[in-house]
Amino acid sequence: MKKKKLILSIITFLFFIILIYLIWYINDYYRASDDVYNYLRSSDNVVVTLNNNTYFFDGYGNENAIVFYQGGKVENISYAPLLYKLAENGIDCFLVNMPFRLAILDKNKASSIIYNSNYDYDNWYLMGHSLGGAVASMYSNSHTDKVSGLILLAAYPTNKIDNHIKMLSIYGTNDGVLNIKKYENNKKYWNNNSQEVIIDGGNHSNFGYYGFQNGDNESSITREEQQKISIEEIIQFINGGM
Repeated sequence: MKKKKLILSIITFLFFIILIYLIWYINDYYRASDDVYNYLRSSDNVVVTLNNNTYFFDGYGNENAIVFYQGGKVENISYAPLLYKLAENGIDCFLVNMPFRLAILDKNKASSIIYNSNYDYDNWYLMGHSLGGAVASMYSNSHTDKVSGLILLAAYPTNKIDNHIKMLSIYGTNDGVLNIKKYENNKKYWNNNSQEVIIDGGNHSNFGYYGFQNGDNESSITREEQQKISIEEIIQFINGGM
């Protein structure tokens, strides 16, 4: 009996240690800076709504839309400025919120939007930052009936991209988080409709508004400059075709 009680006590202790770690892990994430809240309000150019934990940035466009997957352990609204400015330029955007801020836990999140009869766009694009980009590539490949393109920010696909999907990859030369070796190796998954933009002086953190990410390098350009370049390239990619 004493041995059984000892084993039970050890199991209970380990359970609580794991529980405490999980609680800490869930609450240890990159929080959005105060700048983002200005982009969660509607204006004359963009109507911002929140429905089922998804932000919809509705601009003047009605042909192209983006569903965005956040980076791992990054608060989703950190990307509001980027998506708001895309909507200002005619590309509507949907910013979903992943369970515990990890896209891998709900890779099919986009389905609730792109298969929703309330939305009727000619072209759907999946876009994601870091881990969110990798997961977006998984989703895109299994939904070629709906997804026209894939946009990766400091990310790489983990599976062969279907030839029906055009792809844009953007990253900065000062990125200290992106594994460049894996990035280059995973170019074997790119298709003939893929293109790459390398931002001189850009880093990993500047794609969102959440401060400085652990392990990253300092950028030699501002966050605003990096996002301006990214927005211009994304608009050209979507409107200009391949």
